[in-house]
Amino acid sequence: MFFHYHPYQPFLNKNSKFLIVGTLPPPRFCQKELKLKDVDFCYGSKDNLLWQIIKKIFNLDLIFENSLKAINQRKEFLISNQIGICDIVESCQRVKLDASDSNMQNIVLRDILKYLESYKSIKTLILTGGSSKNSPEYFLKKILKQNNIKIELINNTLPKTHQFTFDNRVFTTISLTSPSNAANKSIGANINYKKEKEKNPKYTTFDFRVNQYKKVFLDFE
Repeated sequence: MFFHYHPYQPFLNKNSKFLIVGTLPPPRFCQKELKLKDVDFCYGSKDNLLWQIIKKIFNLDLIFENSLKAINQRKEFLISNQIGICDIVESCQRVKLDASDSNMQNIVLRDILKYLESYKSIKTLILTGGSSKNSPEYFLKKILKQNNIKIELINNTLPKTHQFTFDNRVFTTISLTSPSNAANKSIGANINYKKEKEKNPKYTTFDFRVNQYKKVFLDFE
C-alpha cells in the first residue's frame, strides 16, 4: 500500500477572493520524481491542463519546466488575480500507484472550513471536478454535511454552481470539468461538445475546457 500525501501547503494570502480546490497531485510529486516538463507546484503535472488553460485564457508567457522561474510565474499570477489554492485531500493510500481519484483509500481530508474561516476575503470556491465519487465537490459536500451546513444548487448547467452559508458569509462554488485528461471521455459524451465538434471538426476537448473556464476566470470581480 502506497502512502500518498499532498506535498504542498495551501497557497493563500489575506487578499485571496477565489479558491481553487482539487484533490492531490500525482504520486511522483510527493516522491520528488518529477518529469521534464513538470512544475514543482500545485497543478504542476505536465499532464494536467489547468495552467495550459490559464495560459490560453490570459495570454500568459508561462513556461513548463522544473524550475524556480516556472513556480514564481504561477505564484505571481495567483497573487495578482487574488486566487488561492487549497486542495481538499491531505493524504490517502493506494494499492495502484496512479493519480486516479476513484482509487484513493483511507482518505484524510483537510479542514477546508478552517481556511475559509481564517481567510475572510474568500467568497468563491472553484472546484476542479464534478460530482463523481472522490471529486472535490464530493468531498466538500461531505464536509458540509458533517458540519450541518446546507448547500443549495443554483445552476445545474456547466459549470454547475452551488451556494452555502458559513461564518456568516455566503460562499459560491463552481464545479468545472476536471483539467485531468481522464475527463476527456465524459467531455466526448457531452451534448454541447458534440454540437461544437459537428460545426468544427478541429474542436478539441481542450477547447471545450477553455470555453468553460473562461466563463469563470474572466468573470472575477
